[in-house]
Amino acid sequence: MNTVVAIEPSEVTLGEKGLSLPLNGEQAYFNYYWLRDNCLSSFDSQTRERTFDIFHLDGAPVPQSAAIEGDNLTVLWAGDGHISRYPLSFLSEFSSAKPRHDPADLPRRAWFADHYPNMARFSQAELKADPQKVAEWIKALIVDGVAIVSDMPDTDAALTETVELMGHVRPTFFGLYFDVRTHINPTNLAYTAKALELHTDTPAEEHAPGMQFLHMRANTVEGGRNLFLDGVAVANDFRDLYPEEFKLLAETPIPFYCEHDNYDMRSHQRVIELDQHGNVSGLTISQHMLDVSDLSQEFLDSYYPAFCRFGRMLQDDKYVMKFTLHAGECIVFDNHRIVHGRASYTAESGERYLRGCYSDRAEMRSTYRALVSEGRFK
Repeated sequence: MNTVVAIEPSEVTLGEKGLSLPLNGEQAYFNYYWLRDNCLSSFDSQTRERTFDIFHLDGAPVPQSAAIEGDNLTVLWAGDGHISRYPLSFLSEFSSAKPRHDPADLPRRAWFADHYPNMARFSQAELKADPQKVAEWIKALIVDGVAIVSDMPDTDAALTETVELMGHVRPTFFGLYFDVRTHINPTNLAYTAKALELHTDTPAEEHAPGMQFLHMRANTVEGGRNLFLDGVAVANDFRDLYPEEFKLLAETPIPFYCEHDNYDMRSHQRVIELDQHGNVSGLTISQHMLDVSDLSQEFLDSYYPAFCRFGRMLQDDKYVMKFTLHAGECIVFDNHRIVHGRASYTAESGERYLRGCYSDRAEMRSTYRALVSEGRFK
C-alpha cells in the first residue's frame, strides 16, 4: 500500500488544458485528455484492450483536484467523480514525446561477403524445444537479417513448423508455398537452371512479404551457388559516397510488375527503404520485375545514372556472400533487406529441389517482444 506523502499544493499545478508536476528533477506537463484516456482502469485486465471510450465524454475532462501520493499521481475528476491513479514511473516513461520502448527495435549490423562463417545457425530441433532459442534466432534475424536453420526433415510439414515458431505462413498472389525446381513451362526465372539475378522477392506486391524461408530438400547438381548480400551494407556505403544519388533512390517510387496468364500485379516502391529513425532498413530491387519507368524523361536524366551506379555496386565482390545451401538446411532472411540470387547450374547433373514460403516481419517482431519483455500488462 502506498504511503500518502504530505505535499505542498504547488507540487501539482492545474492548468487550463493540463497539469504539471515535478518529475525526474524537471517540471513535466500532461494533457488532461491524455491522462483521462490512459487511466489504468481504462484497460481490461484480461483482454488488455482499452474499454474506456473518450468519445462519450460530454466535454473536456477537468480535474477537481490532483496530488502526489507515494509513488502515484492521484487525480479526482470533476463531473463523474472518477479517481485515477498513475504510477510516477509510468508518467516518467511518457513525459517526453517519444515512442514507447520497443525491445524489437534493435540496431542492424551490416555484413559483407565474408559473413558466411559467422552466420547465425540453429537446429530446428532446438528451436522447437526452447523458446529462448527462438528469441535468439529472431534477434539474429532482426540484427543481421539472415540465419540458417539446420537439421530440417525432408517433409512439407517441416517448413510450416519452422515458420510457425515465429508467426504464420503469409500468402502471396501465387499461393502459400512455392517449389523451386526446373519446370518445362516456367513462369519465373527461378524455375529454370539459368542464373538468377540479385533481387528481393515479389516487389510488385503493394506490401511485399517481410520474411522469406527457403528449405533445401535436395541439392546434388553442379553449380547453383547461392548469392546473398546485405542491402543495408551496400546502401550505407552508397549514402556515404553519393549522398544526392542516395536521396533519389530513397525518395522516388518506381514501378514493378509481375504478369502472366492469370495475374497482373503492379506496385510502386522505393529502391532504398528507410526506417522511422532515418536509417537504411533495406531495399526493393529486381531487374526482371522492373516495369517500364513512368517518371519524366528529364527526371530520368538524373535517376537512371544513380540507379545503375547502385545496381553495379550491388554486384561488387565486397558485398556478395557465395555459398551452397545443403539439403536439410533452411535459410531464413528479411526480404526487405537481404538481396539474393543464384548462379546457373547443370540441370542434368543431379537433383535440386527447394521449397519456400514467406511470413510477416511485424508478426516476427511481435513474437520477439512477447518472448523477451514484460509488456505493459504483465
